[in-house]
Amino acid sequence: MSPQINYIPARKPLETKKVGIYCRVSSNKATQLESLAAQISGLTKEVAKISKWILEDTFIDIASAKAGSNRREFNRMISQCESHNISIILTKSISRFGRDTVEALTAIQRIKAAGGRILFQEEGIDTDEYDSSFFSSILLSFAESDNESRSRNIRLGLSFKAPTGTSKNFDKPIYGYKKDVDGKLIVYHEQSIVVRDIYSLYIKGESILGIKRILEANGVLSPTGRPTWSKKTIENILSNRKYTGMVTLSNSVDGSLYVLKQHHPAIITEYEFNTVQQIREERSNVITDETGTHRKSTKYSSKKKYRK
Repeated sequence: MSPQINYIPARKPLETKKVGIYCRVSSNKATQLESLAAQISGLTKEVAKISKWILEDTFIDIASAKAGSNRREFNRMISQCESHNISIILTKSISRFGRDTVEALTAIQRIKAAGGRILFQEEGIDTDEYDSSFFSSILLSFAESDNESRSRNIRLGLSFKAPTGTSKNFDKPIYGYKKDVDGKLIVYHEQSIVVRDIYSLYIKGESILGIKRILEANGVLSPTGRPTWSKKTIENILSNRKYTGMVTLSNSVDGSLYVLKQHHPAIITEYEFNTVQQIREERSNVITDETGTHRKSTKYSSKKKYRK
């Protein structure tokens, strides 16, 4: 009796996939770095769950969502996929992957063309299962949602920081001021002289046009560094209470106002500012009465002097 021989073919080794994880945060603040650590940890655990996956590389960007900010690792990730060193990219979400629709869609197309795939963890999306037209529409949808969320968060952030005086908008510089090493407003001496001259000339009777001519004749450069001044710029300087050391912020969430007095050194006094506002009202060619808002029959002449 001949022996029975059973043929057992060699078991093919499991085909492993080289995986890269991509993480991004918008700044190096402590809260953002904590978010980054959580992203890396969570995605690494996801890779470990699949026996065929090998974590080949980790790509980390600390860059804002603004166009032009550096995303060296994002570009290196695409290059590694195109070189076939990485076959799968795992990332937390679409919003973490691309800063805008065009950038995200271009990256997806390049990686898919190289035979790679991208898995978006939060959305549960696999690029192997959808075509470009799908991603065009879904990325636009996510971009609009993300922008609305970002705007809402900014408004809410202001509403929390404004009452405590910690909002950075309190220290936003204007002509006549600059920031010190700590980001606080200090007087810009050369420009502050111009601001004081503008207020002084106006109180003495000069018109906006007259002040404009005097500044240009004396070779004083405008806030934008130009030899010519606009009437609007001079009007803004004459109406900005920030020159008295006061800052006012409006809360876009509930419409309230936050006023912080003696926030920074004053360039002009409160009396000078109020005097200018009174003169501007007297010189205004627009009046509002019971018949509505209309222009006066006579115009202000720069020859007219303010009577103290």
